[in-house]
Amino acid sequence: MRESMKKWFFLIAALLVTFASHAQSNFSSKLIGLGVVVSDLDLSLDFYVNGIGMVKAYSFTINEEFSKRSGLSNGVPASVTVLKLENSPDASEWKLMSFGKKATHPKQTFIQDDTGVQYITIHVKALKPVIERLKQRNVAFLGSSPTPLNQNTHFVLVQDPDGTFIELIGPME
Repeated sequence: MRESMKKWFFLIAALLVTFASHAQSNFSSKLIGLGVVVSDLDLSLDFYVNGIGMVKAYSFTINEEFSKRSGLSNGVPASVTVLKLENSPDASEWKLMSFGKKATHPKQTFIQDDTGVQYITIHVKALKPVIERLKQRNVAFLGSSPTPLNQNTHFVLVQDPDGTFIELIGPME
């Protein structure tokens, strides 16, 4: 009898865990894709792919009709290139969208200068190669970068060509 009760207990526990894990979320994916409008798609691609080290996953265009019907814009077409930290279905998407025009607001100097999405954080295995690639592209490092966070981890702050702040965190090597 005792062995039978143990089996029932484990069966009920397994069912509760399964139910609880499915009941926690209303979402079909655990990832968030974030879109950022850039003024110069090629310049931004160079920064993110050749400077930061992201990979290009895919690209697509949004035509005038869909742009207007969906509410994305008032009928202005756009090009979108999707980048990831690694080309994997489990990797979040950083979507660069360009309408081919410059921003109408000034570039921020500090994170508190504007509202909305101001920065992203990227954890890297080694900062040194990223720093070298960004220096080759004449990217300005903000503050006292790299700034030690602890004995092994450092923090680097830069801005992309349109002013989005990029926090890079990881060991130097």
